[in-house]
Amino acid sequence: MTVTIARQMIGAELLKLRRNRALLAFALLLGVATIALYFGFAAVEHASNPARYGPAGGAPHFERSVRIGGLFFGALAAILIGAEAGTADISSGVFRDLVATGRSRLALFAVRAPGAILLTLAVNGLGFVVGLACSFLLAGSLPTPGVGIVLESAGWIALSSAVIGMLAVGVGSASGSRAVTLTAVIGLETVATQLLVQATALGQARDALPNVALGQLNPFSSPYDNLTLSAALAVLVLLGWILVSAAIGAWRTAVRDA
Repeated sequence: MTVTIARQMIGAELLKLRRNRALLAFALLLGVATIALYFGFAAVEHASNPARYGPAGGAPHFERSVRIGGLFFGALAAILIGAEAGTADISSGVFRDLVATGRSRLALFAVRAPGAILLTLAVNGLGFVVGLACSFLLAGSLPTPGVGIVLESAGWIALSSAVIGMLAVGVGSASGSRAVTLTAVIGLETVATQLLVQATALGQARDALPNVALGQLNPFSSPYDNLTLSAALAVLVLLGWILVSAAIGAWRTAVRDA
């Protein structure tokens, strides 16, 4: 597969995801609207009782908006888009037609992740811009985030979006079911992670959780204070999740009955 063909296939995958209006609407709701609502609610609180509630912007609220975009609602948007990218061809019956054209199965899988990640970056990037703008516009007397922390936060959200999106694409390609993919990945990212982090008997094995690794790399304090791992180990953990999910998804795509 040449670079030109790969670019065309990735573009087609991205266009297919963008044209799914329901997918795009819910992704924007999760990745952008929730951040706007967070600042809106904080602004209403401040307006109603300034003595009790501080300004709705500034560095403290920027930090919370970054967490929302990287580990919570932005992550849900990445899972939603990744699950759609990994399962759409199979659930719609198009996979059989694509295989019949003689296109490599591995090539069909390889273009899913870039398309999903590009759309996820666009959605969560927009959410980040909204959070950054609100942090400055509503700062009042609070300090605003510096250039360095803004750039680090943007890079971290991009990393989180790519890792979680790739995980969802891999699971989706392996299962072929949106419901299974959404349940499995959301369950891992939310319920399972919270339970396992509190299981002290597991010791350092908990460092292998993707959210724990992402939490250690974020530019603010880790949300998992009881766990510490080096940045290098966190990168290796995330790389492992990417490689394993890609390998499983590629293998299942290669052996799946058309």
